[in-house]
Amino acid sequence: MGLSQRHRRIAPLALLGVVGIALAGCGAPGAPSGGDESGGGGDTVTIYGTIVDSEAELLQESWKDWADENGITIKYEGSQDFETQLGTRAQGGNPPDIAIFPQPGLFADFASRDFLKPAPEEVEKNANEYWTEDWVNYGTVDGTFYGAPLMANVKGWIWYSPAKFAEWGVEIPTTLDEMSTLTQTIQSKIGGPAWCVGFESGTATGWPGTDWIEDYVLREAGPDVYDQWVAHEVPFTDPQIKAAFDAVGATILDPANVNAGFGEVRSINSTAFGDVAPALAEGACALTHQASFLSGFFPEGTTIAEDGDVWAFMLPGKTADDKAVTGAGEIVGAFSDSEATQKVLAYLSSPEWANSRVSLGGVTSANNGLDPDNAQDPILQETIKILQDEDTTFRFDASDLMPGAVGAGSFWKGMVDWVNGTATDDVLKQIETGWPSS
Repeated sequence: MGLSQRHRRIAPLALLGVVGIALAGCGAPGAPSGGDESGGGGDTVTIYGTIVDSEAELLQESWKDWADENGITIKYEGSQDFETQLGTRAQGGNPPDIAIFPQPGLFADFASRDFLKPAPEEVEKNANEYWTEDWVNYGTVDGTFYGAPLMANVKGWIWYSPAKFAEWGVEIPTTLDEMSTLTQTIQSKIGGPAWCVGFESGTATGWPGTDWIEDYVLREAGPDVYDQWVAHEVPFTDPQIKAAFDAVGATILDPANVNAGFGEVRSINSTAFGDVAPALAEGACALTHQASFLSGFFPEGTTIAEDGDVWAFMLPGKTADDKAVTGAGEIVGAFSDSEATQKVLAYLSSPEWANSRVSLGGVTSANNGLDPDNAQDPILQETIKILQDEDTTFRFDASDLMPGAVGAGSFWKGMVDWVNGTATDDVLKQIETGWPSS
């Protein structure tokens, strides 16, 4: 499954060739996708990525007509072992023409080692015209632009039942303080916990907790502190990071608040992150926090709409005017500067490709040339509008930007220990020890 729809998370690497892969929000690993037989001859361009199974089929369908028209055969290979294999192939002199990177940190690692070619002029032009400065920066390494973004998603959605909100006489909050008041009001109405929360995800258990913390660091401490935290200029033990833990803990560590439909606070670690969707749809809980891909986990027949069975609003900020969000996506980098490769890169950075892929369903893009109406899912349409809003402050998922030993290691483990009752200060010290010494 692709990153955008099912939040496929892969641990960033500190060094090429280091083995380390983690999945979150995915089902059982699928077989790597075969090549796309677009075109009837001429030039061939190979693309390697983490997108597999049905999403890989949609990816290949998205460029097939264009490739046929341009006489280019695009052969795509998707792998669950992307990082290890890409590092091995690059070092062995046998890389693909193009790679779709699931994290900017990994992308920057390859660029800084001179494996990637600077992006063609047309790609840079498209990026500057159709993407915000935040996104362009993720494709820029040491002042050189190497690649444009591809797909994107937004996290921090709070899912709820519109009918229940109407029954309880409550409204969507516009600030974090109002969010806390909403929790208390709902609990007074139902006489029990309002929230259901799930951190379980196999070997990646704990990752949903990192998303909670990232959302609160960005909203409470601001984007500059968020960036400093990612760069380790602000450690986990900093009071500003502890404040985010305290704010999240006030919701998910309070037995009065969780875990509706599943048990006590510690049941968070044994509750699969996707299982909160049917619990919400069935009315077992009133609120849950998860990215837009949660829409794929609701029971068949669930209407996801503002007046439907379930809907979602973005976790608010400190004030009603705050528009800071976290999310994820992919960056496209090239190991080849062949003419055919440059044509493919230009197409993938264009609104034409974005509209083609999004119209097939299941994903979003931050390309501002994308028509939101092409998204079939109303939450995805809302996601696109947020991504395209010039006033939106976007920050990439922090744990995906941190070294793998932290972002997919001590951070995940720390969230599990925290839920199990380990004191916040001890958890913060434990997570901090995951940072590489150099």
